[in-house]
Amino acid sequence: MKTTLIAAALALAAGSVLAHGCPNEMKAIDAKLATNPKLSEADAAKVKKLRADGEAAHKAGKHDESMKVLGEAKKILGV
Repeated sequence: MKTTLIAAALALAAGSVLAHGCPNEMKAIDAKLATNPKLSEADAAKVKKLRADGEAAHKAGKHDESMKVLGEAKKILGV
């Protein structure tokens, strides 16, 4: 029983860690975009869309999805 409670607590803690990671990922993307990186128009548009989608997923509580989408944007940016 004790092990089950500890596992549940750790699972909840992991979810809140991811929730707090999303804003940091968005800040990193915003900071890189502020430097006007050399991207094609298509890549720039894709990064902005992924950034917006990531924020929307974060606000909807879908933190795993948010982190995945934001990671794609960071990969394009080379962050």
